Amino acid sequence: MHVVIMGCGRVGSTLAETLDATGATVSIIDQESTAFRRLPASYGGRTVTGVGFDREVLVEAGIEQATAFAAVSSGDNSNILAARVARETFGVENVVARIYDPRRAEVYQRLGIATVATVRWTADQMMRRLKPEGAESEWSDASGAVRLAEVHVDPSWIGLPVLRIDAVAPARVAMITRLGAGMLPTGGTVLQEGDLVHVLSRARDLDEVSRLLAGKPPREEG
Repeated sequence: MHVVIMGCGRVGSTLAETLDATGATVSIIDQESTAFRRLPASYGGRTVTGVGFDREVLVEAGIEQATAFAAVSSGDNSNILAARVARETFGVENVVARIYDPRRAEVYQRLGIATVATVRWTADQMMRRLKPEGAESEWSDASGAVRLAEVHVDPSWIGLPVLRIDAVAPARVAMITRLGAGMLPTGGTVLQEGDLVHVLSRARDLDEVSRLLAGKPPREEG
């Protein structure tokens, strides 16, 4: 996994350090070379000085091999522009942009760019969207038997009713995060692109739930 990060502030440097420690290859871009002082001595990735939406700078950072791109500079417009270049020009699949104005999130989501409003989420939520596979536990009952978890859903489920998940997986869809806002699904709720799915499941079934939803939905009988 190769990740390119634009912005070496507190969030960007934390992301770079964490991803590097997990074994991913990382390139981090910043206009100021002094910003890289925030990186620990143990950081083994690449640093690139330049404008994060400049194509030549992105190529130098390895965007053509990237599986994920995070734009976490201090400017909303720069972050969105860089995210669009990464997605539309270089075809990076997992792209996320930090914004300071949550009112603009819906607009950017419609462009196919996941956004993270800094007033709500921090670097760990960025990590979740850069590495979406599997399940991320969000709550557990006192006994540890029941879990609420955000589960990665394969794109082939988009357009299907949420009840389809309830029918094939040992879990219930408890909530969907859509365009940055939580919603309780009804019998008529259909999965849309960009939805984050949160399920309630027995802890022992969570691996199976993750496996089922990471693949294509099974054919309906009859």
